[in-house]
Amino acid sequence: MDIKQIKESITTVKDYPLKGIVFRDITTLLENPDAFKSTVDIMVEKVKHLDFNVVVGVESRGFFWSAPIAYALSKSFVLARKPGKLPRKAAEKHFTLEYGTNTVHIHEDAIKKGDKVLVVDDLIATGGTAIATAELCQELGASQVHTIALIDLPKLGGSKKLADKFGEVITLIDY
Repeated sequence: MDIKQIKESITTVKDYPLKGIVFRDITTLLENPDAFKSTVDIMVEKVKHLDFNVVVGVESRGFFWSAPIAYALSKSFVLARKPGKLPRKAAEKHFTLEYGTNTVHIHEDAIKKGDKVLVVDDLIATGGTAIATAELCQELGASQVHTIALIDLPKLGGSKKLADKFGEVITLIDY
Protein backbone atom coordinates (compact mmCIF):
# COMPACT_ATOMS: atom_id res chain seq x y z
CA MET A 1 0.00 0.00 0.00
CA ASP A 2 1.41 3.42 -0.92
CA ILE A 3 1.11 6.84 0.77
CA LYS A 4 -1.82 7.86 -1.45
CA GLN A 5 -3.79 4.77 -0.39
CA ILE A 6 -2.89 5.32 3.25
CA LYS A 7 -4.11 8.92 3.00
CA GLU A 8 -7.37 7.70 1.49
CA SER A 9 -7.88 5.47 4.55
CA ILE A 10 -8.00 8.53 6.86
CA THR A 11 -11.41 10.12 7.44
CA THR A 12 -11.91 13.89 7.57
CA VAL A 13 -14.37 15.14 10.21
CA LYS A 14 -15.39 18.80 10.10
CA ASP A 15 -16.08 20.85 13.24
CA TYR A 16 -14.48 18.33 15.62
CA PRO A 17 -13.65 18.73 18.47
CA LEU A 18 -14.66 22.38 18.03
CA LYS A 19 -16.43 24.33 15.32
CA GLY A 20 -13.95 25.37 12.63
CA ILE A 21 -11.51 22.49 13.28
CA VAL A 22 -10.98 19.92 10.51
CA PHE A 23 -10.06 16.70 12.32
CA ARG A 24 -8.08 13.93 10.60
CA ASP A 25 -9.49 10.72 12.07
CA ILE A 26 -6.83 8.02 11.88
CA THR A 27 -9.07 5.38 13.48
CA THR A 28 -10.26 4.35 10.03
CA LEU A 29 -6.60 3.80 9.05
CA LEU A 30 -6.09 1.65 12.16
CA GLU A 31 -9.18 -0.41 11.27
CA ASN A 32 -7.54 -1.27 7.93
CA PRO A 33 -4.79 -3.83 8.64
CA ASP A 34 -3.02 -3.21 5.31
CA ALA A 35 -2.98 0.56 5.85
CA PHE A 36 -1.77 0.24 9.44
CA LYS A 37 0.99 -2.25 8.59
CA SER A 38 2.10 -0.22 5.57
CA THR A 39 2.23 2.95 7.66
CA VAL A 40 4.42 1.30 10.30
CA ASP A 41 6.66 -0.23 7.62
CA ILE A 42 7.11 3.12 5.83
CA MET A 43 7.84 4.96 9.07
CA VAL A 44 10.44 2.35 10.08
CA GLU A 45 12.07 2.66 6.66
CA LYS A 46 12.18 6.48 6.94
CA VAL A 47 13.89 6.49 10.36
CA LYS A 48 16.10 3.42 10.41
CA HIS A 49 19.12 5.42 9.17
CA LEU A 50 18.81 8.01 11.97
CA ASP A 51 21.02 7.88 15.05
CA PHE A 52 18.71 7.30 18.06
CA ASN A 53 18.40 4.86 20.93
CA VAL A 54 15.06 5.92 22.45
CA VAL A 55 11.63 6.20 20.84
CA VAL A 56 9.26 8.58 22.63
CA GLY A 57 5.59 8.05 21.83
CA VAL A 58 3.27 11.01 22.32
CA GLU A 59 -0.10 10.27 23.93
CA SER A 60 -2.23 8.89 22.69
CA ARG A 61 -2.31 8.44 18.95
CA GLY A 62 1.49 8.60 18.71
CA PHE A 63 1.57 5.31 20.64
CA PHE A 64 0.14 3.46 17.64
CA TRP A 65 3.30 4.04 15.63
CA SER A 66 5.97 4.58 18.27
CA ALA A 67 5.69 1.16 19.91
CA PRO A 68 5.96 -0.78 16.62
CA ILE A 69 8.89 1.42 15.51
CA ALA A 70 10.71 0.79 18.80
CA TYR A 71 10.00 -2.93 18.50
CA ALA A 72 11.08 -3.18 14.85
CA LEU A 73 14.35 -1.34 15.48
CA SER A 74 15.08 -2.76 18.97
CA LYS A 75 15.01 0.65 20.67
CA SER A 76 13.90 1.73 24.12
CA PHE A 77 10.28 2.93 24.26
CA VAL A 78 9.26 5.87 26.47
CA LEU A 79 5.79 7.32 26.99
CA ALA A 80 5.04 11.06 26.83
CA ARG A 81 1.72 11.32 28.65
CA LYS A 82 -0.92 13.77 29.73
CA PRO A 83 -1.12 14.89 33.37
CA GLY A 84 -1.82 12.27 36.00
CA LYS A 85 -1.07 9.23 33.83
CA LEU A 86 2.47 8.29 34.93
CA PRO A 87 2.97 6.50 38.28
CA ARG A 88 6.56 7.56 39.06
CA LYS A 89 8.11 11.00 39.42
CA ALA A 90 7.72 12.82 36.12
CA ALA A 91 9.02 16.00 34.55
CA GLU A 92 6.50 18.21 32.76
CA LYS A 93 6.29 20.82 30.02
CA HIS A 94 3.31 23.09 29.28
CA PHE A 95 2.34 23.89 25.68
CA THR A 96 -0.33 25.38 23.43
CA LEU A 97 -2.45 23.31 21.02
CA GLU A 98 -4.39 24.31 17.93
CA TYR A 99 -7.46 24.57 20.18
CA GLY A 100 -6.26 24.84 23.79
CA THR A 101 -3.39 24.17 26.18
CA ASN A 102 -1.98 21.04 27.80
CA THR A 103 1.01 19.55 29.56
CA VAL A 104 3.25 16.64 28.58
CA HIS A 105 4.89 14.40 31.20
CA ILE A 106 7.78 11.94 30.96
CA HIS A 107 9.22 9.86 33.80
CA GLU A 108 12.31 11.70 35.04
CA ASP A 109 14.47 8.58 34.77
CA ALA A 110 13.24 7.52 31.31
CA ILE A 111 15.61 9.76 29.31
CA LYS A 112 19.27 9.60 30.25
CA LYS A 113 22.04 12.11 29.63
CA GLY A 114 23.29 11.69 26.06
CA ASP A 115 20.28 9.71 24.81
CA LYS A 116 19.32 10.31 21.20
CA VAL A 117 15.57 10.42 20.84
CA LEU A 118 13.00 9.89 18.10
CA VAL A 119 9.71 11.62 18.97
CA VAL A 120 6.72 9.97 17.27
CA ASP A 121 3.26 11.52 16.96
CA ASP A 122 0.28 11.06 14.70
CA LEU A 123 -0.10 14.69 13.60
CA ILE A 124 1.75 17.99 13.66
CA ALA A 125 -0.53 21.02 13.60
CA THR A 126 0.86 24.04 15.45
CA GLY A 127 3.76 21.91 16.71
CA GLY A 128 3.02 22.55 20.38
CA THR A 129 2.91 18.92 21.48
CA ALA A 130 5.97 17.78 19.52
CA ILE A 131 8.03 20.83 20.49
CA ALA A 132 7.14 20.47 24.17
CA THR A 133 7.99 16.76 24.06
CA ALA A 134 11.32 17.41 22.30
CA GLU A 135 12.20 20.20 24.73
CA LEU A 136 11.31 18.01 27.70
CA CYS A 137 13.53 15.23 26.31
CA GLN A 138 16.40 17.72 26.08
CA GLU A 139 15.74 18.97 29.62
CA LEU A 140 15.97 15.36 30.80
CA GLY A 141 19.34 14.92 29.07
CA ALA A 142 18.76 14.01 25.43
CA SER A 143 21.61 15.22 23.24
CA GLN A 144 19.68 14.90 19.99
CA VAL A 145 16.01 14.79 19.00
CA HIS A 146 14.48 13.59 15.73
CA THR A 147 10.77 13.77 14.89
CA ILE A 148 8.41 11.73 12.73
CA ALA A 149 4.64 12.08 12.39
CA LEU A 150 2.08 10.46 10.16
CA ILE A 151 0.32 13.73 9.24
CA ASP A 152 1.50 17.31 8.79
CA LEU A 153 -0.75 20.36 8.55
CA PRO A 154 1.88 22.68 7.01
CA LYS A 155 -0.44 25.69 6.80
CA LEU A 156 -0.45 25.82 10.61
CA GLY A 157 3.36 26.08 10.65
CA GLY A 158 4.12 23.53 13.34
CA SER A 159 6.50 21.38 11.32
CA LYS A 160 8.50 24.47 10.32
CA LYS A 161 8.76 25.63 13.94
CA LEU A 162 9.81 22.14 14.97
CA ALA A 163 12.38 21.89 12.16
CA ASP A 164 13.80 25.32 13.03
CA LYS A 165 14.45 24.10 16.60
CA PHE A 166 15.37 20.45 16.11
CA GLY A 167 16.20 19.81 12.45
CA GLU A 168 14.41 17.70 9.88
CA VAL A 169 10.82 16.68 10.57
CA ILE A 170 9.72 13.54 8.75
CA THR A 171 6.05 13.24 7.83
CA LEU A 172 4.18 10.96 5.48
CA ILE A 173 1.01 12.89 4.61
CA ASP A 174 0.27 16.61 4.19
CA TYR A 175 -3.18 18.19 4.34
